[in-house]
Amino acid sequence: MAGNSYWFPAKRYGWGWGFPTNWQGQVTLLGFLVLLVAGVFVFPPTDSHWGFMAYVGLLSVILLGICYLKGEPPRWRWGDKGPSA
Repeated sequence: MAGNSYWFPAKRYGWGWGFPTNWQGQVTLLGFLVLLVAGVFVFPPTDSHWGFMAYVGLLSVILLGICYLKGEPPRWRWGDKGPSA
């Protein structure tokens, strides 16, 4: 694992990242979830619908940026390429 410094590994199928494999990625994901829950109290969706949506959008963009910087390079993946029959 010393050679793998990615916080977020690539998904086996599709485009994007999977669940974090080290503590830095797990802390990042946990922080995202804590801030998301805190946003329900700071920007109650019943009172400030657009404010809550903007807050969730901003958090999501920040998380995607961190995944892009600290995760495996994104590309479309088709799973493990086994020997052809």
